[in-house]
Amino acid sequence: MSVLVKNMSALQQDWPEPVVRVQSLSDSGITEIPSRYVKPISDRPSDVITPSGCDGFFSEGVDSIPIVDLGVEDTSEVRDQVSRACRDWGFFQAVNHGVSPELMDRAREVWRQFFHLPMELKRPYSNSPRTYEGYGSRLGIEKGAILDWSDYYYLHYLPTCLKDFNKWPALPASCREVIEEYGKQVVALAGRLMKILSASLGLKEDFLQREFGGDDIGACLRVNFYPRCPQPDLTLGLSPHSDPGGMTLLLPDDHVPGLQVRRNDRWITVKPARHAFIINIGDQIQVLSNAIYKSVEHRVIVNSAEERVSLAFFYNPKSDILIGPAKELVTPESPALYSPMTFDQYRLFIRMRGPRGKFQVDSLMSPRPSGQSCGGRGSIFNVD
Repeated sequence: MSVLVKNMSALQQDWPEPVVRVQSLSDSGITEIPSRYVKPISDRPSDVITPSGCDGFFSEGVDSIPIVDLGVEDTSEVRDQVSRACRDWGFFQAVNHGVSPELMDRAREVWRQFFHLPMELKRPYSNSPRTYEGYGSRLGIEKGAILDWSDYYYLHYLPTCLKDFNKWPALPASCREVIEEYGKQVVALAGRLMKILSASLGLKEDFLQREFGGDDIGACLRVNFYPRCPQPDLTLGLSPHSDPGGMTLLLPDDHVPGLQVRRNDRWITVKPARHAFIINIGDQIQVLSNAIYKSVEHRVIVNSAEERVSLAFFYNPKSDILIGPAKELVTPESPALYSPMTFDQYRLFIRMRGPRGKFQVDSLMSPRPSGQSCGGRGSIFNVD
């Protein structure tokens, strides 16, 4: 029996331990965080937001992820800026992107209101490891794992056969309506970005979208809630990871920074531009581009002064399509680096174990001929 089949069976189970809502811990007034949230010394953040504000928060330096104005008429200039950002950073901020600023503000606000509802109104939406859809507080089903200081809400938007309005919050009253319109506009933006990314790789504009499944792609939303933390220097809101999907469009908190991007072995704190989306390459585009574009590790730090809310919209391949390096980008000088795998198989790793840096995509690297090393660790879905 394959490891995949065994793991799929395991995902039918519930969480290995009782779920504790991080927001409840924060609201209880504790002065020390439980040991389950204390990260190893090597993984702890070096910069945190002080109670007086954000002073010192950007002490990593003047580096900042690029800002790309999608409203520029010169499409070649936009393409070139996106190409440089994806090669150098794996991240960029998109402004003048076509999504209504008022809708962005409403989306953040209705979700903030949801997390501040009484627990008895949120509990019916509690999720399970089988699909993750709903109200959650942990990633991975590893018993005894060190947890992140965050709660979240995860839901499917596409394909429509997975869209279950009963799992969308009924409160606040406008929540479902806002989610629907927000998803519609962000999907349109994602489609536009896929064309730009394809062209920037020297491919036909529709290449990446076709490889993802055409109109039959996956899209989902993860709303992150990071409560105030009495010891932010000991924990993280979200552990270092690269995103397993295709592309992520993040709507950050408009007041409190927290996202950090790894660059040259340093953590750079992102200062969001007003009404910008933070766009990052996921592992699937790294594989399709044969590592011309690379997904980049990122993490989230928390603070003792303010809560944070962010909305991560994931634009993914159809779950059962094999994703491998584009043949147009494979040459004798640049051989295929990865073995094909479906997205369903791929994302199972994070559902089993939670965030693990870049281990997942590195593990897919194809074996090299004898005497050569690819730096990977072999596929995690080998048949045993």
